[in-house]
Amino acid sequence: MRVTVISIPVRDQEVASKFYTEKLGFIIKKDAPLGGGNRWLTLVSKEAQDGPEILLEPAPNHFEPCKVFQNALKDAGIPWTQFDVDNVDDEYDRLLKVGVEFSVKPTEMGTVKFAVFDDTCGNNIQIVETL
Repeated sequence: MRVTVISIPVRDQEVASKFYTEKLGFIIKKDAPLGGGNRWLTLVSKEAQDGPEILLEPAPNHFEPCKVFQNALKDAGIPWTQFDVDNVDDEYDRLLKVGVEFSVKPTEMGTVKFAVFDDTCGNNIQIVETL
C-alpha cells in the first residue's frame, strides 16, 4: 500500500490552482473536466514530480458535511495538512513576499519548527522543518 493522492478541499478550484502553483510553487499534474464545472485537478511538488499528488477537491461546494468540517478546522486554527520544507524561516520569508498570510509565525516545538498559513480556499496549511 502507498499514498498516491491526498485531497485538500477547496471552495474554488481556479483560485486554489493559482494559489498552489503561483505562490506555493506546485505544478499541475492532471487537469481533466468532470462535468458541472468540476475538474480532476492534481498538483505535485517540483522536487518530486513522480511523488504523491494533491487533489484540489471541490467537495465543500457539493457536500455540506465537508464544508462544516473544513470550517470547524479553520475556525479552531487546525491545519488541514502539512508540507515539509528544508527551512521554515526561508519559506516563511519567501511566502510573505508573495502575499501569503500566516496565522502562526515560525515556531519551534521540540524537534520541529513550523508555521501555519491560510491557503485562501478555506484551509490552514502547516509547513514543517525537522530540526
